Amino acid sequence: MVRRLRIGIDTGGTFTDVVALDGDGTLVTTKTPSTPADPAEGFADGVAKILRLTGAGPRDVAALSHGTTVATNRLLEDRIDDLGFVTTEGFASILEIARQSVPDGYGNSYFWVKPPRIVPAHRVRAVGGRLDHTGAELRPFDEESAVAAARWFRDQGVLAIGVCFLHSYADPSHELAMRDVLAREHPDAVVSLSCEVLREYREYERSVTTLVDAAVKPAMNGYLARIAERVASRLLVMKSNGGVLSADEVARQPITTVLSGPAAGALGAAFVVARSGHGSVVTLDGGGTSTDVAVVLDGEPTLTTEGSIGRHPVKIPMIDIVTVGAGGGSVAWRSPEGALKVGPRSAGADPGPLCYGRGGAEATVTDAHAVLGRIPPHLLGGEVPLDVDAARRGLEALAGDLGLPVERAAAGILEISAWNQANAIRQITVKRGLDVRDYPLVAFGGSGPLLACRLLDVLALPAAVVPENPGNLSAFGLLTVDVKNDYVRTRVVRDAELDPALLAGVYADLEAEAAEALAREGFPEDRRRFARSADLRYYGQAFEVRVAAPAGPPDQGLRAEVVRRFHDAHEALYGYCYRDDPRHPVEWVNLRVSGIGPIERPRPTERPPGDGDPSRARTGTRTVYFDAWEEAAVYRREKLAPGDTVEGPAVIEEFGSTLPLHPGFTATLDGHGNLVVTR
Repeated sequence: MVRRLRIGIDTGGTFTDVVALDGDGTLVTTKTPSTPADPAEGFADGVAKILRLTGAGPRDVAALSHGTTVATNRLLEDRIDDLGFVTTEGFASILEIARQSVPDGYGNSYFWVKPPRIVPAHRVRAVGGRLDHTGAELRPFDEESAVAAARWFRDQGVLAIGVCFLHSYADPSHELAMRDVLAREHPDAVVSLSCEVLREYREYERSVTTLVDAAVKPAMNGYLARIAERVASRLLVMKSNGGVLSADEVARQPITTVLSGPAAGALGAAFVVARSGHGSVVTLDGGGTSTDVAVVLDGEPTLTTEGSIGRHPVKIPMIDIVTVGAGGGSVAWRSPEGALKVGPRSAGADPGPLCYGRGGAEATVTDAHAVLGRIPPHLLGGEVPLDVDAARRGLEALAGDLGLPVERAAAGILEISAWNQANAIRQITVKRGLDVRDYPLVAFGGSGPLLACRLLDVLALPAAVVPENPGNLSAFGLLTVDVKNDYVRTRVVRDAELDPALLAGVYADLEAEAAEALAREGFPEDRRRFARSADLRYYGQAFEVRVAAPAGPPDQGLRAEVVRRFHDAHEALYGYCYRDDPRHPVEWVNLRVSGIGPIERPRPTERPPGDGDPSRARTGTRTVYFDAWEEAAVYRREKLAPGDTVEGPAVIEEFGSTLPLHPGFTATLDGHGNLVVTR
């Protein structure tokens, strides 16, 4: 009998996490080492391992859902080669001018040096033709200069090209004509058009987003092709907006995957803790290379279009995530001034921390945990034995340079790492107008729970929730998300002058585009959902606030409801609004539609309570350093039952992660398998 196995695979910098969900609801999890030289190899290894564990064959796999860092890493590492840019005549310097801004203001940036542009000036070509902001043609498309530009790129061997003409969000005809010229004159080129990547105003952000799409397209398409060679199942790829898309569709728009892996973790956390009554939480996904934090409000991760990857602004819908280089593999080092520093450089998967015994030469956060006894002398249930002596020798050398005992140096490494994570959490909460003390922390990922107790102290959080199988939650999150595509049109008009017929026409066009994409994904008409939203601002403001638009006919009632929601959202965000104040009229800027194809989600079952005695899960004791060396009880998490409470000092171990429970803290297992940590 053929089974229906759905597999989620999240490729991180150190480990590739794999989760398989069988048709009967059985969940199986595992991990394999990542293969940075060719991530497709680690992906295939993960599929092969999970099939062995489940006793299934390739024909039993109904779908593979994948979170990937291929696009993200290419941008973070600035591996952007031979990229070309075509823009409107007279606007060749748009990338050089950018936003004329410097970090921290001009007074604090005397020594700031402008970073290199994503496309150097000599690889920018301008083409004649001009549209106005309504899409009306002021000058016709100049095919002669377009041909000259295409031939120049061909002769120079530039194979990835972004095209962004002025006001093409209003009418894409000139960009489509440029693509025809490139296809004829330079057929080997990979081309991205701004009218397809981001049909929204603001020329600089639209230009850079289009160029980022062109830059990652060859690498992403090559990666997906290598996966297709190794695995013959239908592949869905996680997008930054919290949805998935088929590999064929992602090949058309790889820019949408730039925060693929972190988005899956935030969604998985939201899905898991919602069952326990936690609608709004802060999520912390601790990996080997970095830590990603996000906020979930009323069950939904917050979204933004004002993100960036490395130094490149990327104006696409994405889950609002802050990433810091504070993972298990983050390297500890002594600065020239003699201070202890941690990260952002990581030992990664190869060679990895000193305790991995693979030739690592520098102490890491994982080494500090190992030396202090906070993690067991092996990972993944014994699959990865740790050389604690090697970690201690490395830390002794660093501690000698710092003039500290080895325990103080190791504890200092963990303290710095905790504060790095705390600062990221503050950035996603306090800087967004949220009181961090109102939100429980959901700690997951291989290293996420390791510093949970310290973060409760630093941030005065009410509790930390550690889900079941926290090391694989991002991979599990891939099985909880729908197919989703976003579409946008810029229509700048004051609310008093807005014709409901304009709303109806634009929303109808966007929903038609979304329906066409969902049809390509195999969703029949009765399984397609559409979510409307709009970006509004007060006239004279530079940026907008996005609010949901209700379903139903786009009439005066819908218009009034959206404006009411905008006033409410503006007041919630900034503490004031101009409701009923004619001196500050409301202006509509962008109209948006998300096309959603729902998938079947896992159906977890509630576990029966135990007898309240955690001793059945106790496996012994281990000497652990918190503020001093002390005996800590060691527990196996899978043997704990709902209602069991463990008191610190203790260490709770499981296959993919470990929770060190500091003195003065308790951890209680709830009915859904979550460990709830409180003071």
